[in-house]
Amino acid sequence: MEIISRNKKARFNYEILERFEAGIALKGTEVKSIRNKNISLEESYAQIKDNEVFLLNLHISPYEQGNRENHEPTRKRKLLLHRQEIKKLIGVTQQKGLTLLPVSLYIKNGIIKVELALGRGKRLVDKREDMKKKTVEREIERFVKK
Repeated sequence: MEIISRNKKARFNYEILERFEAGIALKGTEVKSIRNKNISLEESYAQIKDNEVFLLNLHISPYEQGNRENHEPTRKRKLLLHRQEIKKLIGVTQQKGLTLLPVSLYIKNGIIKVELALGRGKRLVDKREDMKKKTVEREIERFVKK
């Protein structure tokens, strides 16, 4: 499994409750651009519409050697999930404050996959507590190394 891109802000801004693995419907130039790691997950999110899951605002840069058939960088892309998973996501995302967001994009057995996470937005207080914990852990590691 080769990780192409991670959404670092997702773990900072959201409390991750559950994870799902999904395939993604792509065009040929998008696949080539992803393999070159020309991708950004930063502002992307997933949305359920008509019992289908779509990934929005995923930025895949146009392929350099592409021709006039090159793809649009932030087009809506369909995610491939089992029907039972989609039904579960429909029920869970209707709860207040829960969001579907991509955490990472990777290649598994030659197929590009997206790791979706069900997350609840953190408040500023929670983010500050996390930052304090990280700084304390770093200081402890520095002290132990000496």
